[in-house]
Amino acid sequence: MNAGRDDSIEVLVLLALFGWAGVVAVAVCVGRTLWEFLGRGVQAVWRGLGPWQTGRTDPRLPSVGGGEPAHLAYWWRQSWADALSAGGAGLRAIWSALTGPWLNGIVRNLFHGRRASGVRGSVPLSRFLLVVLIAPGTAAGALAGAVLAALLLGGVLVLFALLLAVVWLGWAAGVPVLRGVERGRLLLLGIRVKCPHPGCYAPVPLALHRCPGCQAGHGELRPGRYGVLWHVCRCGHRLPAARLLGRGKLTALCPRCEQFLPRAAGTMPVVHTPLVGGTSSGKTMLMAAMVEGLHAWARQGELRVEFATVDDRRTQSGLNQELNRTGWAHATTGGQPRALMLTVARGRRRRLLYLYDPMGESVSDAERVRAQQYLAHADGVVLVADVLADPKVRGRLGTADTERTDRARPSAQGPWETYQRLTGELAALTGRRSRMNVAAVVTKRDVLDQLTSLPVPGPRIDDWLGEVGLGTLVRALGHDFAAARYWAVSAHAATGTGPLESEQRRAAEPVLWLLAASGLRTGPLTGSGGSGGRPGRPRRGPDKAEEGHEGRYSPA
Repeated sequence: MNAGRDDSIEVLVLLALFGWAGVVAVAVCVGRTLWEFLGRGVQAVWRGLGPWQTGRTDPRLPSVGGGEPAHLAYWWRQSWADALSAGGAGLRAIWSALTGPWLNGIVRNLFHGRRASGVRGSVPLSRFLLVVLIAPGTAAGALAGAVLAALLLGGVLVLFALLLAVVWLGWAAGVPVLRGVERGRLLLLGIRVKCPHPGCYAPVPLALHRCPGCQAGHGELRPGRYGVLWHVCRCGHRLPAARLLGRGKLTALCPRCEQFLPRAAGTMPVVHTPLVGGTSSGKTMLMAAMVEGLHAWARQGELRVEFATVDDRRTQSGLNQELNRTGWAHATTGGQPRALMLTVARGRRRRLLYLYDPMGESVSDAERVRAQQYLAHADGVVLVADVLADPKVRGRLGTADTERTDRARPSAQGPWETYQRLTGELAALTGRRSRMNVAAVVTKRDVLDQLTSLPVPGPRIDDWLGEVGLGTLVRALGHDFAAARYWAVSAHAATGTGPLESEQRRAAEPVLWLLAASGLRTGPLTGSGGSGGRPGRPRRGPDKAEEGHEGRYSPA
């Protein structure tokens, strides 16, 4: 009986002690540890998202690499690194507070009969009460507060991670959307940027842009891992990541040769037009006349014409000064040509015109033609035909006409020979010769009009070419190209001192016809000329050239 009663008393005592410990634990947890641990965790998370002081470095940020001088976008990877770092710091702060000030400090003192501050109890009874009644409940309360604080903070961090994932997906989705909009715009407008510089002529899907702050070259300035709307250069300057946001205002370079691209590149379709002819056939003078002719049409309000770069204006100005001084243009030298670039607009449509004036020697044999890589981008060809260089034509000349012809400095290579050198390699380079237009321009018309041994060029230049013995050339052009048109021009009368504006406008007609094939509404500005092409095959482009009269050249 006494033993059973003693056991019951012991159980009641233990239950009382456990109950009291639970009360103390709840009081400690709710009254202090839960909020203390939670506050320390939140404070650690907040500090982990820093630094909050301007100018302080953050060791978590990756350094800017040598490939692209820009900081990776915060949302790309650093946001997750900061979130994990801050979340880990909050949980570690709770654990440190539990094991440090509480378990190794307050709880340990209580179990050793000391108060929380570490002062030893004055009497044995007080030390006993601290060990038996206070220490267990305090330990349990501290542990419970840490667990609850960790769970609450973990729940908030999970919610934060979900929100961060939504934001990350939004930024990530913006990359293909903005790239697709920009790519779709280029495809819709038919814009294909090519480098205009000699020895390069490479396609430029994305230009190298210079930072206006430090002049560093950015080759990845588009929506991506370095930023969706803008990139931050290593110097701290913000750069727009898309043309719609102002990227076109930055200096652009070819990523291959790192030479300057015109500001108009990427804003309008490009029309590549090489002038092909033998040495001394009149290519350079014809190109000068074409440029002056475009400006003549602009003065009449039919076009808007501007040089694409300062270098293009300087080149044309130098050529005009040479023509004014000597009346002739020196033969083109220096290897492959740099394109002379102009922006030509009519109405709301605009084109960036690339005019190539290669050396006459570049078409002297197939290997040299193959080296003219700009021909791979040609949208149309201007065949510069010096008929005075053709042996059949020269064989028909009398003595007086031969002397006049010699003073006109005929080319060493006739137009038929030039065409034979060009045609095969042009098909190999472009793969689309049969879809290309050719403008055949008979040069030195002022001399041709003075010859008595040849018929005078009339309204139909293609028929006139057949009369003087170049019918084979006309038939070949009509067979091999989508469409062929013919003009006779006196570049000498359109350039130099006292040029004829009517002849300048005539000189620009071949280029206007080729521009019309690209969709620019310049067809009504072109003359009649002779026309030829594949039977039953329509001419490319929305504009049809109107038939008219091409009168005889007169210096008056």
